[in-house]
Amino acid sequence: MNTTARGARRTDTTLSDGRQLIYYDPADAPVRVPLEDTRGLPAPKPLAEFRTDPLTGDTITFATHRNTRTYLPPADQCPLDASRPGNATEIPDHDYNVAVFENRFPSFSGPGRCEVVCFTSDHTKSFTQLSQGQARLVVEAWADRTAELSSRPDIEYVFAFENRGREIGVTLSHPHGQIYGYPFLPPRIQTLMARAREYQEVAGSNLFADVLAAERKDGRRVVAENANWTAFVPQAARWPVEVHLYPHRQVAGISDLTTEERDDFAQLYLDVLGRFDGLYGEDLPYIAAWHPAPVRVDRELGYLHLELLSIRRAQDKIKYLAGSESGMGAFISDTLPEDVAEMLRKVGS
Repeated sequence: MNTTARGARRTDTTLSDGRQLIYYDPADAPVRVPLEDTRGLPAPKPLAEFRTDPLTGDTITFATHRNTRTYLPPADQCPLDASRPGNATEIPDHDYNVAVFENRFPSFSGPGRCEVVCFTSDHTKSFTQLSQGQARLVVEAWADRTAELSSRPDIEYVFAFENRGREIGVTLSHPHGQIYGYPFLPPRIQTLMARAREYQEVAGSNLFADVLAAERKDGRRVVAENANWTAFVPQAARWPVEVHLYPHRQVAGISDLTTEERDDFAQLYLDVLGRFDGLYGEDLPYIAAWHPAPVRVDRELGYLHLELLSIRRAQDKIKYLAGSESGMGAFISDTLPEDVAEMLRKVGS
């Protein structure tokens, strides 16, 4: 099935085990006729169990089938590459632009949803090396998928993210991210919404909007900006290198961004990623984490933004979450936000 999303052509098909696969191509690209997945995979039978921690109220997910997922395969056997003789992959076609499919080893099954987002068919590239047009196509895929997943009654929060680098724990080196449709509100979002609710009651305004306004006015921690977005190091950054990207207009999710806002995000995000890799002259391990508003509760309090986090505290040093961070949740930072912002600004000068 071919449909047209804003700025992209979407083609839906299924893999041999019934999982959904979606191709995203430029709107002016030739109509894609998807090839058949000939692997003959058995129907997936993932099991997930949710338990509530009585001490914190946090939901803990047990997905033991994930312990057998593919781990750092040889480059010529990557399951995220386009298929070729000798390597039938998750993407049956011989080439693709952006592809999204249901994760074969999902964290959630039944309620919830886990998807893999392949940013490009080029195994050797990273998001940093994508053209602005290709990055923009990824934004369209994010927007389309988050909108569709948000409409499902079993999903409470849609989280698009990317892990890059072995230090982060990446198990497949192909440039890709994931989307989790949580059947519950993650602990961090519960905390952020509680803070936003308290702030709204006292100040009468949106917490995230006021944080953005304060950072833009102060300016010391602003890394880069354009007409619709600002990237800054938060004044109480937890991670050694941490940059948040905010649109200048409060929106709930990626699908709510205008065409111009999507264009400007792609430009600024590639700029910031380039600064990350230029900081120490090599690829910086990072987590890129979208923070939309919750699907149903407190949606008016949320403010879409992206948080970009790296655990590298120096060129040859990693920040490990040791006793205080892991045991108490109390972060102790080795870097000062103002210094990190200045270093990142200099990289792009």
